[in-house]
Amino acid sequence: MRRSAHIDGYPQRLGGHCGSVALQDLLTWAGLDWGRPLSEGLVFGLGGSLAFTYLRVPGLTLPVYLVGRDAELEANVCARLGVETSRNQTDDPAVAWRWLTDELDRGRPVMMNADIAFLPYLRVQLSNTRHDIVAIGYDETGGTVTVVDNDRIEPQIVPAEDLDRARSSTGFPDPVRYATWPMRFPNELPDLATAATSAAAAAARQLREGAGQVFDPIALPPRTVTGTGLKGLETFAADLGSWASVMDEEALSQSRQALVVFIEKAGTGGGLFRRLQAEFCTDVAEQLESARFAEAGRAWEAAAGGWSSLAAACVEESSSLRELEDIVREITHLERAACAALELAARSTPAGHRGEG
Repeated sequence: MRRSAHIDGYPQRLGGHCGSVALQDLLTWAGLDWGRPLSEGLVFGLGGSLAFTYLRVPGLTLPVYLVGRDAELEANVCARLGVETSRNQTDDPAVAWRWLTDELDRGRPVMMNADIAFLPYLRVQLSNTRHDIVAIGYDETGGTVTVVDNDRIEPQIVPAEDLDRARSSTGFPDPVRYATWPMRFPNELPDLATAATSAAAAAARQLREGAGQVFDPIALPPRTVTGTGLKGLETFAADLGSWASVMDEEALSQSRQALVVFIEKAGTGGGLFRRLQAEFCTDVAEQLESARFAEAGRAWEAAAGGWSSLAAACVEESSSLRELEDIVREITHLERAACAALELAARSTPAGHRGEG
């Protein structure tokens, strides 16, 4: 018997980062907030997943990579908010289809990972297998699945064959393996101060320790230059000075263009996720009346501005590598200050405040 299901009235918003917006919409659908609508930045920051990774990989078509978050944001947000979930994976398409349809048959939207290179409505060539979308319906007779994506204002009806390719991709950074996130939501959110201070402390610690790498170091090719966390920023700045000696003109151009994409365009919310982190701090400051979180918000907004300045300079052909290096060194100072402000906010905000409402 052919089946179909559709969830009516599902909230959908445009946004800068797929995971944060997907979780924002899911939490809104579940009726969960602290007395006012959740912002994308607040959801992002609750992951405590801010990070930094720099890679220069000799021999690849795209020589350099920047990543501003860790690989566990979605799981971290859910754990911190009491949402029961897990990233289920399989190599069996029939099992994956059953996971999807079982949730929708029970009236529950389901978040999935998909490779953007195979989603027909995005029309991109760059592979990203960690892109989050939410399925809100399917029609076996028509062979389609209806999905919500932060990059589109309306739900997208996707041929099931295309979605299968996107969900079985072995592209970058790792195979999707039909990653599916079934979620069970709590009746209410936990104390905002407890969740926010835990997330702020985790993000600051991750930057200090250089944790949160999204690439497996063992799997990286020989001669790869890599740096993580605050020390990784110093590695990035120093390595910029060597680009002219290790890259030809085409690779240099590609690398400059890549920095612009990774900082501003690749689902980062602008400023390599730092602008979302600033919004998190500012929202928490307003709801908890915390001067320390407000200060952290200003510090992360300054860091986001530094990253945006770097992207703008990369576009200007007249900007030398030395000038780019100087901007990264200034960003390093801004990030150290913002990290210290975040640590102070985490230590000085008492628990026990549930937020507005």
